[in-house]
Amino acid sequence: LAGGHPGLGFLASIDRAVGVFQSEGNTRILLFCLIIGALIAFMQASGGITGMVEKLYRSGLASTPRRAGLISAVSGLIIFVETNVSLLASGVLGRPLFDRLQLSRARLAYIIDSTCAPVSVLVLLNGWGAYIAGLLASQGVESPFSTMFQTIGLNFYPLLTLLGVFLTIFIGRTIGPMAQLEAALSASAVKDNDKEPDSRLEPSGSASPDRALYMLIPLFILIAGALAFMVWTGEGDIRRGSGSASILYAVILATSVAFICLLLSRRASGQAVETGFRGMADLLPAVTIILLAFILGDSLQALGTGTFIASSSSAIPAPFLLPAFLFLAAGLTSFATGTSWGTYGIFIPIAVPLAIGTGLPLPLIIAAVMGGGVFGDHCSPISDTTIIASLAAGCDHMEHVRTQLPYALVAGLSALIMYLVAGLLV
Repeated sequence: LAGGHPGLGFLASIDRAVGVFQSEGNTRILLFCLIIGALIAFMQASGGITGMVEKLYRSGLASTPRRAGLISAVSGLIIFVETNVSLLASGVLGRPLFDRLQLSRARLAYIIDSTCAPVSVLVLLNGWGAYIAGLLASQGVESPFSTMFQTIGLNFYPLLTLLGVFLTIFIGRTIGPMAQLEAALSASAVKDNDKEPDSRLEPSGSASPDRALYMLIPLFILIAGALAFMVWTGEGDIRRGSGSASILYAVILATSVAFICLLLSRRASGQAVETGFRGMADLLPAVTIILLAFILGDSLQALGTGTFIASSSSAIPAPFLLPAFLFLAAGLTSFATGTSWGTYGIFIPIAVPLAIGTGLPLPLIIAAVMGGGVFGDHCSPISDTTIIASLAAGCDHMEHVRTQLPYALVAGLSALIMYLVAGLLV
């Protein structure tokens, strides 16, 4: 972009980093990812997390790896209105359960990442649905909502991804790097740093008994507050609400309540504020990764990477290949740019006229684009949902990317074959 001049390119990169904060959405994401560290720290220090784990474990609801996995997966399915809310709530709830049962946090990150985004693009009674319907309407589609809901059964990648998650939970077996990681954990008598709770935030033995409410109340406020703010920012329509604004408001509110709970627990010992800052410091590396991902994504958009990939889709020689090609091209674009929504903004205006010109069913073509966007988003290390899943689960980011990739590739290859078959059959 700087004409090959390294000095100007370096300075322009700094300016692009500053430009990330010109986006209110980006800034909100960076802020709530930082503040969530304080929320987790307050819930740990108050004994809320320990109390919740003990309550769930003793009740039998999360006493086995299968049940702990189901709790995390089902919570990701239920909170389908906003992806980041779902990721954070599922991760915060599942992390101590997985620690207690000596399961890898990489498995937790895979479970929450592979339920939250797929269910959001399937249910569509959320911001995803409103956004896609708006793109379809802008292309002259007469019944955008009807067309969009017809894509559900044809959106193969998210359906296969959800199937893979629940098979993994029920069978209890993992594949690829995740299997190697969990084999190493099983062979070791001592948890590694990826699984250990932060001892600095653990209460002393002389403190008052653990209280599950000190985790349950802030977590409820996080979820309910985010949904309420989605309605408020959408002026009564939850589908049009601002996800980034809603989750930021809800996280700040939940963190404030968790701070009060810490004071009520009498475990603060005059260190309540310091506890919050230590929790935020723990997430500073993850926030830095998100910032760098935003910078890289903006740079790739400025280079026209997505547009370049999308332009090749109009040169398909055989119409029956179009669904499979659009799925693959949308996946590559989402992987390169780290955003499924940005991919939809590029590809849906191309996909609609291609579907009309080739005579292929519009829901099939749109489903291929939607599934491809989620596929690339799952595989991409610079995707905000992938990074937030790592953050929420408390595992190393690249470890999450590496261990999730085989699952995503299996589902993606299967979806690609299904789109080839669908293109032949229609």
